[in-house]
Amino acid sequence: MIEPALTTRTRIWDLPTRVFHWSLAGLFCFSWWSAENARMDWHRISGYVLLALLLFRWYWGFAGSTTSRFTSFVKSPREVLGYTAHFFTRPGPVTPGHNAMGGWSVLALIALLSLQVFTGLFAVDTDGLESGPLAALVSFSTGRSYANVHGLNFDLLLILVGLHVVVVLFYLFYKRQNLITPMFTGDKRLPPEASPPLQFASMGKALAGVVVAVVISVLIARA
Repeated sequence: MIEPALTTRTRIWDLPTRVFHWSLAGLFCFSWWSAENARMDWHRISGYVLLALLLFRWYWGFAGSTTSRFTSFVKSPREVLGYTAHFFTRPGPVTPGHNAMGGWSVLALIALLSLQVFTGLFAVDTDGLESGPLAALVSFSTGRSYANVHGLNFDLLLILVGLHVVVVLFYLFYKRQNLITPMFTGDKRLPPEASPPLQFASMGKALAGVVVAVVISVLIARA
C-alpha cells in the first residue's frame, strides 16, 4: 500500500467507535444467519444486543469524540456534491473521519438498522407464535405490518451494506486509501492539511452510555 508523502500517523477513531463498528458488523451477520435458520431464540438475543449497540451509537453521535459525532460527518448537500466531483480522482481528498459521501451512508445505515430493531420489537409472525417483546402493546394487524416492514427494510439493508463494502474496496484498490485498517487500529496517515485538532471523549462518558443502553435493552427484553 502506497501512502501519501509527508504524512503523519494520527489517531482518528476512538475505541468505543471501533468496538461498535465491528460488533455491529458481526451481529448483523449473526442475526441474518439466525433468522434464515429459524433460530429465533438466538435471533431475539442478537436483536437485544443490537438494540444496546444502536442506543449507544445514537448517544455517542452527540456526546462522543470529534470524528464520531454526527455534526462532524453529516455534511450539507453542497459539500456532498463538491466531494462527488473528486470521487474518481486518485487518491482524492483525504479526510480524518468519514468523508462527505460516507457520512450520509453511515447515518443511513444507523437509521435503517435502528428501524430494523424497532420493528422487530413489535413484529408478529403469521401464526402469532413468534413475536417481539413489545408485540402485546399493538394489535395483531399492526404487529403484522411491523413484520412486513421488518422484512422489506432488511432487503434495503442488504443493498446498503453491499454498497458500503464495494465502496470500501473501491477506495482500497482504486483510490489507494485504506479505510479498513484505521477502523482496527484507530490510526490513519494524514497529510498536515488534513490533520485538524481532534477531541476525544473520556472512557467514563463512554461507560455511562453503555450502562444506560444495556439497562434499556434488558428492560425491553424482560417486558
